[in-house]
Amino acid sequence: MTLKVVNVPTKPFDGQIPGTSGLRKSVKTFMQSHYTENFVQCTLSAIGDELTGATLVLGGDGRYFCKPAVEIILKMCAANGVGKVLVGHDGILSTPAVSCIIRKYQTIGGIILTASHNPGGPNGDFGIKYNVNNGGPAPTTVTNAIHTLSTQITEYKICPDLKCDVSVLGTTQFTVNDKTFVVQVIDSIDDYLALMKEIFDFSSIRDLLSGDAKHAPLSILINSLNGVTGPYVRRIFVDELGASEDCLENAEILEDFGGHHPDPNLTYAADLVEAMKSGEYAFGAAFDGDGDRNMLLGHNAFFVTPSDSLAILADNLECIPYFQRNGVKGYARSMPTGAAVDRVAAKHEKEIFEVPTGWKYFGNLMDAGRLSLCGEESFGTGSDHIREKDGIWAVLAWLSILAHRRETVEDILRNHWQKYGRNFFTRYDYENCDADPCNKMMEALNSKIDSGAFIGQVFSLKDDSTNCEQDKVYRVVLADNFAYTDPIDKSVAHKQGIRIIFDDGSRIVFRLSGTGSSGATVRMYIDSYESDPAKHFQMAEQMLKPLVQIALRISKLMEFTGRQQPTVIT
Repeated sequence: MTLKVVNVPTKPFDGQIPGTSGLRKSVKTFMQSHYTENFVQCTLSAIGDELTGATLVLGGDGRYFCKPAVEIILKMCAANGVGKVLVGHDGILSTPAVSCIIRKYQTIGGIILTASHNPGGPNGDFGIKYNVNNGGPAPTTVTNAIHTLSTQITEYKICPDLKCDVSVLGTTQFTVNDKTFVVQVIDSIDDYLALMKEIFDFSSIRDLLSGDAKHAPLSILINSLNGVTGPYVRRIFVDELGASEDCLENAEILEDFGGHHPDPNLTYAADLVEAMKSGEYAFGAAFDGDGDRNMLLGHNAFFVTPSDSLAILADNLECIPYFQRNGVKGYARSMPTGAAVDRVAAKHEKEIFEVPTGWKYFGNLMDAGRLSLCGEESFGTGSDHIREKDGIWAVLAWLSILAHRRETVEDILRNHWQKYGRNFFTRYDYENCDADPCNKMMEALNSKIDSGAFIGQVFSLKDDSTNCEQDKVYRVVLADNFAYTDPIDKSVAHKQGIRIIFDDGSRIVFRLSGTGSSGATVRMYIDSYESDPAKHFQMAEQMLKPLVQIALRISKLMEFTGRQQPTVIT
């Protein structure tokens, strides 16, 4: 039976602007008639002539509306001349797995159905993201093309009679307008697991978790927050590495994430924090909805900041077979991320890159062979094994270090601080603020930067009665709105966040985030460097308090937004 293609008349929707993480909107927005179809058509059209006969990867994190979206996208791929779609079993693929599969099978790219760490369910968020043929997020040239097409669209192509059961593994062929269209439903985990086995020494991790004559078993607790990593974690940590089923929490994929906000931080993964405080476990981890972010905890809920995690990994890559074979080319961090890894790069005499927020900025450096390890303060860590951040990879990397060094998480951090000094780091998120006053706040800060008012200015809390380090003085040596010139393709990204940098290396950063589906989110980052070993083990809140208060004073954030407290502190 030959299936027919139908051209459906439509009109543009406002605001179909994909960022570095695709298009994220409320589920109700995507469920509007023609809305999802419009955006998918624009994405396929933006690929151009290369789409004809090509292979695409398709999968998502299992959130609400994923299943209907998979059906829509398969029908539209068939209608638009795609030759083959590799779709995850039940439509499930983690974001790192999609990148892995794109690279392994050399497909033209992949469509990922996720809003990452945003809430799910009928009243939550949904998202569609396109990754290109290197496995990484679409560059600005592609996302700009998608947006332009979304403002001009008059019709979309669909094959309404195509039906494919993605709950059954196997290959199905269809004839569409006398051309063959193939849907191959693949195991969601196999290819990703095979890659992890190439990177890590599973036997040494297995020994770490099971114990031996000299060492007790390492007790771990892993919380998937009812996101996509649940089946991956069970397959890797329980079936392959021998951990107990009891080490898994929230490992069932749920369309609403079980009511969780699937963002692995101290606020939204509070149940993991509480469980770790019991002292029963030596290592804990949580992942976000699509599996690319991670939070790590040591015994008694000892928190490893993402900035410190990146620096620890950079200093210990020799523990991982992949880097033993391939060497270490360089390190990179997003601009707001704490600068701890910079000090490791200097010691190891490796290149260090500071890029804008957005994983796509790491891809060019990796493809050019100049970058092996990178990370973002927003709980994202990864390497050049794929072109996405990778939560499970980060946990396996940490377990490799623990297996090699046989120290506790806290001891590894303490020894690192003694060696390099400590970058105390925090991020304050003010979510769902009114956009207009937030923009005015940023404009006011920009005006001061443009006038040069910040340079040389000295800040101190000597006269405050607060219980913090009141004798410390901060002198501004640089203030700018961060711009980045890609060293590979020479493209330039402007206005990526306001930086105020002090003479001791401490920093204040302000950004407006684009990952929410409504309103504006102000992010305030505090990176306070301390070289004095006597102060490395003081409470982070106490050490950060001076710069936090200075940042609030400089920005007048509370006055502009009306918010007295942040939504989330990490």
